[in-house]
Amino acid sequence: MRYIIGIDIGTTNTKAVALTDQGEVLGSTDASYPVFSDASGRHELDPDDLLNAFLSVLQAILQKTRDPAMEGLVGISFSCAMHSLIAVDGQGHPLTRAITWADLRSEAAAAALKASEAGRRVYRQTGTPIHPMSPLSKLIWLKEKEPVVFGRAARFISIKEYIWWRLFGQYEVDHSIASATGLLDIYTLDWYPESLALAGIGPRQLSAPVPCTHIRTDLVREYRDRLGLPEGLPFIIGGSDGCLANLGSGALLPGETALTIGTSGAVRMTAARPAYDPKERIFNYVLTDQLYISGGATNNGGGVVQWYVEQFHGADGGAAKKDLAAWVAEADGVAPGCEGLVFLPYLRGERAPVWDADAKGVWFGIRSIHTQPYFMRSVLEGISYSLYQIGASLEETIGPIQQIYASGGFTHSGIWLQMIADVFLKKVSVTGEADASATGAAILGFYALGFLRRPEDAVSLIRVRETYLPDEGRHRLYQEGFRVFSALYDRLKDLM
Repeated sequence: MRYIIGIDIGTTNTKAVALTDQGEVLGSTDASYPVFSDASGRHELDPDDLLNAFLSVLQAILQKTRDPAMEGLVGISFSCAMHSLIAVDGQGHPLTRAITWADLRSEAAAAALKASEAGRRVYRQTGTPIHPMSPLSKLIWLKEKEPVVFGRAARFISIKEYIWWRLFGQYEVDHSIASATGLLDIYTLDWYPESLALAGIGPRQLSAPVPCTHIRTDLVREYRDRLGLPEGLPFIIGGSDGCLANLGSGALLPGETALTIGTSGAVRMTAARPAYDPKERIFNYVLTDQLYISGGATNNGGGVVQWYVEQFHGADGGAAKKDLAAWVAEADGVAPGCEGLVFLPYLRGERAPVWDADAKGVWFGIRSIHTQPYFMRSVLEGISYSLYQIGASLEETIGPIQQIYASGGFTHSGIWLQMIADVFLKKVSVTGEADASATGAAILGFYALGFLRRPEDAVSLIRVRETYLPDEGRHRLYQEGFRVFSALYDRLKDLM
């Protein structure tokens, strides 16, 4: 029985799953690490914390699945969060922490670029909307605000590139991660000269772009011995977490849409070519040379739910000892639409479809009838409306959503899954028993090694666990709330 270990390196934790070529999950595990943030908009991770978490989950999953000869393990494949940036010196030592997608310090640089003709050209050629999330914006900010660090840097790399360099001594970046930087021309699959000029760097300060199926077998001896791995075991570079969540959810055919809610959230479709949006609302990232992932991400997913419970009900005492499922169950007793209470969930600014780092959270329509369950439900509805708005942008650009495949931590809540089905008026399916991005990494590994003829054949490895059917009556109620939701931001953005 062959299996691949897929590892997803995320913003708050790293997850690993062992998946067989029959679609069976042999085991899964995860490890978390601290985030360094402050009021300036800083949001960083320690590169060595990330490396240690990677090694920890790999060791743990190997222990769960190990056989004496390790005959079943045919490869290890990577998924990783997008948009990170680490400056390193000539020896590969970090000069900065890993600046994540959630870091907002490059807001002014992004706003200036977005308002320019150069910004429009960058979006068209790179597929990455202009926003503080992108490494391009971060590089411009670093050049302006940290010139000493910028000048000392020999290279600028991502989280995955740092770990890959430590494992193999090579600076390589997959097309998927590279296509989310604002620096890669998604049509030529090479670094885009205008972006490099804007950032003030040369191509030699970036890693060599390689396909997501790129394989290395020359793991440095230190880690091979530490992990007890056989010599020559294939490591597949893999792709980004968003692209691989589509693959791991089985959302690969026209109209099939992946919806993820973890700390943040996203709605994504798979297409044969990039889908240019004149309104610059959606991204276009590379999975393979024949598959592109188009969609939009929200900054504000499950992290907003966690914020609500902790800030309004105490993080470690009293009523907050109820688990999250109990809060959500209470909210389910409130009718859709919350009697006019509407929540804009923009606590961390917003990405798609408004792309506004200044966006703020708002409760609108508060009346004396609105008790805690109403506020809890309004939070879930606000996040769902935000994703629905992204879905509408995708439908305008690519085509209609036929079915939704859900992934992420929110899939533990049947109430929230039903809400998504009703808001979108689409069937929602939950696939797999492990993290969709880590599962997608394993599936891409099978494709890279030749065990799958094409990525679309991954459907044979994916199991539908649950299905939620939409209710038209509830959808009509949600449409009333969404009408107010979508008007609020436009009316308030100047004040924000």
